[in-house]
Amino acid sequence: MSAVAPSAPAARRALAEGLELVESRRAALRAAQRSRAGTARGADAATAAPPTADASASTRRDPLRLAARLAPVLGLGLCIGLVVWGLQSGVLRSLAHLQQFIDSLGLWGPAVFVGASLASTVFPIVPGGLLVIAAPLLFGPVEGTLYSYLAISAGSMLNFAIGRQVGLGLIERVFSPRTVEKYLGWTRSGHFARGFATAIVLPVAPDDLLCYLAGTTRMRWRTFALIILAGKPWTLLAYGLGVSTLLTRFWPW
Repeated sequence: MSAVAPSAPAARRALAEGLELVESRRAALRAAQRSRAGTARGADAATAAPPTADASASTRRDPLRLAARLAPVLGLGLCIGLVVWGLQSGVLRSLAHLQQFIDSLGLWGPAVFVGASLASTVFPIVPGGLLVIAAPLLFGPVEGTLYSYLAISAGSMLNFAIGRQVGLGLIERVFSPRTVEKYLGWTRSGHFARGFATAIVLPVAPDDLLCYLAGTTRMRWRTFALIILAGKPWTLLAYGLGVSTLLTRFWPW
């Protein structure tokens, strides 16, 4: 038996119904895609939203962040107190009197100085640059530079270890997030090791922060130690010994 061919109007209706079905499915698909995109944008906006008052208050109450902000102020107050005591006791009457007082302390003098320098490298209690300049004045050019080298090298190694074990979470609590983000871009460069070595030799960036950040990268311990041990002597000779020599020459004490 031969099949009956559909009429032309019936074929057109079937084609139109098929096209409408395809178009409705496309519209439903586009609506679903817009819905998912809107949900994703909402989640991103919620994630990138500025911190609430509670979050800001929690940040301000962070004891470590508060200690990092107060430490330089306390260190400055301690330095002022020591200067006042030194002037009243006669220790700071002249450089010779100060050196005699340091010599009278025996091993405690170098031990306290190295401890203070190491602590200032890890945590900003006293500006490290002041201790670097003071070392040759207190202990002589050779011993003072050696003490600074030992303390700063050990502190830098400790910073690297802390950065490797803890990561950016602790670093952003100690340092300003804006400062961290500024120098964090260095670590994303393919030539970070070269830039880090340059910054260690030339005082163009905060060494303590860079040592922390270096610990968060893939830099090897061997590479870091080589940069610190080989680069720091030049900085100490140029900055510490050089500035202290200029001070004693143009500002006799």
